[in-house]
Amino acid sequence: MQKKISLPDFFRQNIWFFIGLLLFVIIGGVLLFFLETGDAIFYFSGKRSYWGDLFFRYGTEMGEALVYFVALIALLFVGYRYALVIPLLGFTVSVVAFSMKAFFGHDRPSLYFKKLGLFDQLTLIEGVRLNGGANSFPSGHTMSAFALYAFLAFCLPYKKGGAVAFFLLALMVGVSRIYLVQHFLKDVYLGAIVGVLIAMTWYYISLLPKNQWMDGRVSLPTNGKTLAGRG
Repeated sequence: MQKKISLPDFFRQNIWFFIGLLLFVIIGGVLLFFLETGDAIFYFSGKRSYWGDLFFRYGTEMGEALVYFVALIALLFVGYRYALVIPLLGFTVSVVAFSMKAFFGHDRPSLYFKKLGLFDQLTLIEGVRLNGGANSFPSGHTMSAFALYAFLAFCLPYKKGGAVAFFLLALMVGVSRIYLVQHFLKDVYLGAIVGVLIAMTWYYISLLPKNQWMDGRVSLPTNGKTLAGRG
């Protein structure tokens, strides 16, 4: 049966993910302090390339609904209690992101730059539809990616390589939102932090139920037979 762990032990077990997050918070905070709003977007606008456009255009989808479905299936082989959290995690991200966007009401980059008369100075990516309106802050894709990949890093046993890989995946989604002119750096920064907090909350909640069946998992085939529901 899974046991709830103390917060210090939790951070120690997931130290590699939190090292990446700490570096992101520090570097991102410094950039936010020194850069003007939109500077990061203009930086990427001047660095366009075929492979960069292709990579980020499809990489941004790693923070969308289909990846949650894949994660749910994968976690059935780790533990039912973790797999059951995935839909709740996605729902929480949707509600929190929508509520925060409505509360802050910050303009999307396309609308922001149009108001300043700077939109024509951007180099856009063919085939990418820019979102408009006052729903930029924070980035929902970034919040979704950090919530999902942080939760996976917390659940899976590969605490070093896996944690680094999951952090880099989440970070890639965040950077893609700036590269694709969908969000500002500040949107990505807050989205990442809130996403990890959501992941931590649901990870601890997942450890609370003491039902023994929740500690079971789908086992891989052994000698031609599939063993299901055994830990």
